[in-house]
Amino acid sequence: MSYQVLARKWRPQRFDDVVGQQAVTRTLRNALTSGRIAQAFVFAGSRGCGKTTTARILAKALNCINGPTPDPCGECDGCIEIAQGRDIDVLEIDAASHTGIDNIREVVIAGLAISPVRDRYKVFIIDEVHQLSPASFNALLKSIEEPPPHVVFMMATTELHKIPDTILSRSQVFEFKSISARAISDQLRRIATAESIEVPDGALALVARAAEGSMRDAQSAFDQVIAFAGKTIAVDDVSAVLGLIGRDLLFDIVEAVLDEDGPRAFALADRAVESGHDLRLVCRELSGLVRDLMIVSVDPARANEGEIAETERARIAELAKRFSREDLMRAFDVLAKAEQDIRNASQPRYHLEMALLRWMHLRKLVPLTELLDQMGVAPRPAAATGRATAPPARSAPAASPRPAPAAAAKAPTPSPTRATTAATRPAEKAVESSAPSASVAGLKDALLAEIRTARGFLYNTVVAQAQKIEVADDRVTFTFLPAHRALREQLESQRSWLEAAAERLAGRKVAVVAVQGPGADPGASASASSPAASSPAPAAPASEAEGRKDNPDAAKREALASPVVRDLLDVFPAEIRNVEEM
Repeated sequence: MSYQVLARKWRPQRFDDVVGQQAVTRTLRNALTSGRIAQAFVFAGSRGCGKTTTARILAKALNCINGPTPDPCGECDGCIEIAQGRDIDVLEIDAASHTGIDNIREVVIAGLAISPVRDRYKVFIIDEVHQLSPASFNALLKSIEEPPPHVVFMMATTELHKIPDTILSRSQVFEFKSISARAISDQLRRIATAESIEVPDGALALVARAAEGSMRDAQSAFDQVIAFAGKTIAVDDVSAVLGLIGRDLLFDIVEAVLDEDGPRAFALADRAVESGHDLRLVCRELSGLVRDLMIVSVDPARANEGEIAETERARIAELAKRFSREDLMRAFDVLAKAEQDIRNASQPRYHLEMALLRWMHLRKLVPLTELLDQMGVAPRPAAATGRATAPPARSAPAASPRPAPAAAAKAPTPSPTRATTAATRPAEKAVESSAPSASVAGLKDALLAEIRTARGFLYNTVVAQAQKIEVADDRVTFTFLPAHRALREQLESQRSWLEAAAERLAGRKVAVVAVQGPGADPGASASASSPAASSPAPAAPASEAEGRKDNPDAAKREALASPVVRDLLDVFPAEIRNVEEM
C-alpha cells in the first residue's frame, strides 16, 4: 500500500475522535439519537478544525447499516466507501470549481428526485460553499428549504459572513472554534506514540503553536519534521525545518532586557539574523511571549489552564514576577510597532536592535502617580505657602530634631532645618572633637550609597540630577542648576532624614544644604541663604483677605509668588488666568 500522510491517516472516523469541538459533536449525537435530523447543515470555522471531517462522519452515521446512529460501525460497505470518498450516494462538491448556476443545476438540482442507489440518504457535501455565485445560491433556496425526504445538505465554509441570510435561515449553523495548542499537542503525542517516534514535549508544543489552531496544519508540519529527523526529533530540528523561532532564544532576549544587558541583546539579535529567521516573526513571537507573561501576571492560575506549555510554566512564572504590568503593556506596543516598521525597512536588523534598547529604556520610566506620591511625602499645612518641612511651633523645642541656633532665635519665624549659621559653628566643632571622624571622600561615598539603598527613588530623581556635590567638615552641599528649583526644594523636604543619615555615618553633626548654581533666580538664592525665607508665611488678616477679593490682580500676584504654585508650574506647563479666594 502506498504511503498515506498523517493528516489523512489520522483523520477522525467517529464523533468521539474529533478534537476540540465537543459542543458540535454532542449536538449532532443527540440529534441522531432522538431522530431530529435537519435537512441542511452549515459548518463554519477556520481551516483545519474539522468541518469536512464532521460532515463525513455525519453522512456515515446517517447511512450506516445500524443507523441512523451516533456511533457508526466503520465496517459496513457504506461506512467504508464514505470514508474513502467513493460512495455513489454521497456527493462531495467543491464550490470553487462549481460556482455557476449551470453547475448547480446539473450536479445538485437534477439529482434531487433520484432516490439513493443503496444508502438511506443522498447526501450533498458542498465544500467552501461561500464561493458559489448569488444566482447559484438563489437556485438552491427552494431545494434547501423543502428537499425530498431522502436528501440532506451539508455545507462547509471558512467565511460564514459571505453566505446569504436566506440560506442560513433554512439551515442549522454550527460554528467550529480554533483548536487550542494544548489539544493539538496532546493529539500529536498520541500520533508520535502510535508511530514509535521519540520527540520531547517542547518540540510538540512548538509545532502546535505554529499551527495556530489548525489540526491539519499541525499534522502536516509534524509529517515534514519526521521526514527530516526520522524517528528521533529534537527541538532544534523543528525550528530548522519549519523556520520557527526557538523558545530558548525568546526567553534569552527577555532576560537580557530584564538585566539591561545591551551587548547580550545585540548578540541575540545577531543570532536571530544568522539563523535566517524572519525578524517580523521574531517580533511576533516576542509579543506572544509578552502576552503569556501578562496572563500569568494578571491570573497566575491560568498558567496551568491556558496554552502555555508545561515545560515553560516555571520559567514564565519566574519572569512575570520581575515585570510590572505597565512594563509589559509598553513592551507589547514597542514590539508591535517594530513588526510594522520591519515590514518596509531596508535594514530590518536595525529596527529590532533599537526596539530591544527602547524596551530596556522604557522599563526605567516611573508612573506619574508614583512620582506625585513621592513628591507629596512631606505634608503641607493648609495655610502655608512655603515648603512644609519645618518642625511645629517654636514654643515646643522638644519636638525639634536638633537645638535651634543662637543666631536664629532673633528671627520671628525660624526654620531649624536650614544650614547652621557661622555663629553656631564653634559650638558644633566642640561637639565634633569628641566624636569619631570620617574622611571627606569617604563620607560623600557612604552618604550616596546610603541614599541609593534606603531611598532609591530620591536618589534617581533628585540626587542624581545635582550639578555638584561638595563635602566639607560639617556641611554637605548639593548644587542644582537654576532651572531645577523644584528639585532643590524636594531635597530640602528630605533634609531631616539626610542630616540624620550623615550624622550616623560621620559620627558628628553634619548640615545638609541645597543651593542653586550661578544664574539662579533671586527668590531661589534667598531661599537657599536665608533661614527665614523657607518658613511658612503667617496667615493673612481678615482685612487683607477681603482686599484680595476686591483686587483679583493682587491675589494672582500672591499666588504666583507661592513656592508651591511655582513647583506645579515647573512640572506641568500651564497658565494661571484667575485666582479666587475660597
